[in-house]
Amino acid sequence: MKLKEIRDIARSKNVKPSGLSWAELIRTIQRHEGNFDCFGTADNGECTQEECLWRENCFNFSER
Repeated sequence: MKLKEIRDIARSKNVKPSGLSWAELIRTIQRHEGNFDCFGTADNGECTQEECLWRENCFNFSER
């Protein structure tokens, strides 16, 4: 997902996207939604948050 798309999602949820990195912005959105702010912490492709909007991006980010 591109940063512009993430910023649009943030704005739609009344989260101010300025000054945050890609990962920080996603974690902020997760917290705002009442979810775990765990983006990028999946270990060995394992995650219990199966309905997470960021799941695919998270796995890719975690592999870095």
